Amino acid sequence: MRFQVTQQHGLSNAQSPFRVVDQSGRDVEWINRYLDQERVRGVADSTLRSYAHDLLHFLRWWSTGQKTSGITQQALTESTFLDYIRFQVGQDPPPAAASINRRVGTVERALRREFPEAAKLIAPAFQHWYWRQSRLGYGRPRPALTQLRVKTPKRLMVPLAVDAVARFWSSFRTSRDLAIVGLMLLHGLRSCEVLALNREDVHIPDSQMQVLGKGKKVRMLPLTSESLDLIIHYLHLERPPNCGQALFVSLKGPHAGTV
Repeated sequence: MRFQVTQQHGLSNAQSPFRVVDQSGRDVEWINRYLDQERVRGVADSTLRSYAHDLLHFLRWWSTGQKTSGITQQALTESTFLDYIRFQVGQDPPPAAASINRRVGTVERALRREFPEAAKLIAPAFQHWYWRQSRLGYGRPRPALTQLRVKTPKRLMVPLAVDAVARFWSSFRTSRDLAIVGLMLLHGLRSCEVLALNREDVHIPDSQMQVLGKGKKVRMLPLTSESLDLIIHYLHLERPPNCGQALFVSLKGPHAGTV
């Protein structure tokens, strides 16, 4: 039995555009119900696509061993997630620990939504009980169970040397490039948020900028004087006229005047 992720158009806003279907095009209902729920919650499309592929990976593993895409409460055992982790670690090459944890977390939430009354799936050798204080800091500590996750290596952050920083800044030749980097460094914008900016999103008299972020949420950000000066210089001296609504466009090459 084969499964895949498809992107469907024309669905209602309450349905995820990404669906997990079998070889006949029929929906895998328990997965798509979870994706629809996340869609209603306002999760971004890119995140829905990631959820769909994580659940697809689990479904292929499950259907290979169980010979069915359906999951019942009785079929889930305490070792289900642990067996799924063993399967991933046993691959050659194995996926990164962060990928394993992300997949397990997504499947765990989907199955908890599908079977809210099911007993908690635990792996005694991997999990342990601990006392957890209330988030507001009142009341007695209550017992809680750690999540079933594999150990992720610690990321070592090595700061750039002074010469490397100087070479980085000297590599930019235009106000456009400096403005893009400045918006990401000084204002915390993601690269996709910078590329999605339109000309009318920048309010120069108010020194503000309207940003469309994750989950299609709009926020207003104040612009520093340095970023504002670079944007004004780019708009007045570098940006080609009549090149559409996008704020940042290509300044050279065969695609000049496009994003």
